[in-house]
Amino acid sequence: MNGLKRVVITGCGVYSALGDTPAALFDNLAQGKSAVVRAGEDEHFLPTAPAPRDPERFRVLPRTLRRAMAPSACFTAMAGLAALNDSGLTRDDLVALNAGCAVGSTMGSVSALRDGYSLVFSGQSDRLSPMHFFKSASHTTAFNLARTLGLQGAIYSPCSACASGLQAMGLGAALIASGQTEVMFCGGADETGSEVSGSFALMYAHAPAEGDPQESPQPFSAHRKGLVCGEGAGIFCLEEYEHARRRGAHIYGEIVGYASNSGGTGLSQSDAPAIARCMTATCAMAGIAPSDIDYISAHATSTLQGDAAEAAAIRDVFGDSVPVSSLKGHLGHTLGASGPLEMAAVFEMARHNLLIPTRNLRDVADDCAGIDHVTAPREKKIRVFFKNSFAFGGINASLICKINV
Repeated sequence: MNGLKRVVITGCGVYSALGDTPAALFDNLAQGKSAVVRAGEDEHFLPTAPAPRDPERFRVLPRTLRRAMAPSACFTAMAGLAALNDSGLTRDDLVALNAGCAVGSTMGSVSALRDGYSLVFSGQSDRLSPMHFFKSASHTTAFNLARTLGLQGAIYSPCSACASGLQAMGLGAALIASGQTEVMFCGGADETGSEVSGSFALMYAHAPAEGDPQESPQPFSAHRKGLVCGEGAGIFCLEEYEHARRRGAHIYGEIVGYASNSGGTGLSQSDAPAIARCMTATCAMAGIAPSDIDYISAHATSTLQGDAAEAAAIRDVFGDSVPVSSLKGHLGHTLGASGPLEMAAVFEMARHNLLIPTRNLRDVADDCAGIDHVTAPREKKIRVFFKNSFAFGGINASLICKINV
């Protein structure tokens, strides 16, 4: 970000089906574990195991806050509290710094929407609580995080489906880089349900419930049949570099490049040339040559067209010299949470000098060939990594981060 303030990451929090800390998440990924199970409520779908929804887990959140929170907001609050604790900042610091947040989500809370409409359609509108609106609002994750942390700065909530979390990261970085604030809590969160899985199934984009659930999804595979929905949250504390340095904060890495664009035409079809333009623009903003990237954390959801388009774009921009893998074979597609949640795992990969392979990728599809697929654990020092997130509507987002500034 030449000519602008430097933006670093000083805190990280996750909440997922494979771990509630970055270390636990990494351990489960490194062991090759999968969160994919058959859904009890709709056995013809295969969502990833829901992030723990035990109310006892959320009792660390005051009841006055919880009453306005559906699961997605609780996931966000838990990850946000972990990011705050990890950053070493205090709540008084956040007030003094006028800290804000940017948290993306696909639909707010599908469970809150379901509960509310069930009462309306059954003629029980009088049983609706005012909290139903606050639980289901599209920006529920953002304003509930602000309430949880006592943030008094700007609140943003990108609602760009599966690109939401990464767009929130880019937006928060831009606000800090331009001098509008020194601290932002950024990321994404989503919850799953039959309504979400069913929507993808109607578009022939969801994996069928055939065979072993652990064999789905299969990113980049010749046998891929669609994505599997998951849920969780990933939240980072973004901070202006000089401020972080003065207080002696631990720095995970520096966000040096970000771009977002659109194909301009399709609703559900990924556009390889547009993805390539987005990735090229991200490299240009960072002033980094594609050959200097050590690892690409792919979006790769396991859809036929999406994986092929991303592979083609990576092949065009990076060739076959940069290692690529997707974590959605382990976690499923956590939608708006996927970008930040998968980034948290990459920081752990860098700490252990180990690349996590794409789970269930044994036979690379012809239309996904020509790039360096990581199909087995690989020792590798990661100094600079690239993250992709794409969404319906032709929305693309990419981010570059330097490790250990």
